[in-house]
Amino acid sequence: MFEIEDIREWRGEDVVDASGSRIGELEAVYVDTATDQPSFATVKVGFPTRQRLVFAPLDGAVAGPGHVRLAHDKKRVKGAPSIGTDGELPASEEQAVFEYYDLPYGAGPNERRLGRR
Repeated sequence: MFEIEDIREWRGEDVVDASGSRIGELEAVYVDTATDQPSFATVKVGFPTRQRLVFAPLDGAVAGPGHVRLAHDKKRVKGAPSIGTDGELPASEEQAVFEYYDLPYGAGPNERRLGRR
């Protein structure tokens, strides 16, 4: 896994799937609030007039020249829970992001598991 300081420099770069298909543009990195390690990225997808930010796990991701390669395929990422380009993920919807990728959630009541960096 890469350090959070490094991945923040990739904002605006291409995000591709394991086969190299472009998914979208890296918008932000979310860290696990328990470990302060990069956990998810938001990827800007869609047409210029209808863009949204989808959540994609960074586990298994690799930073390459001019792109971040995810371990998940394009179709899965594009179908992930999303927010508007000026939106924020409500705490009540965090669990759905983890469940979509079959990842354990484990946050207690009134706790956040993801923090945007």
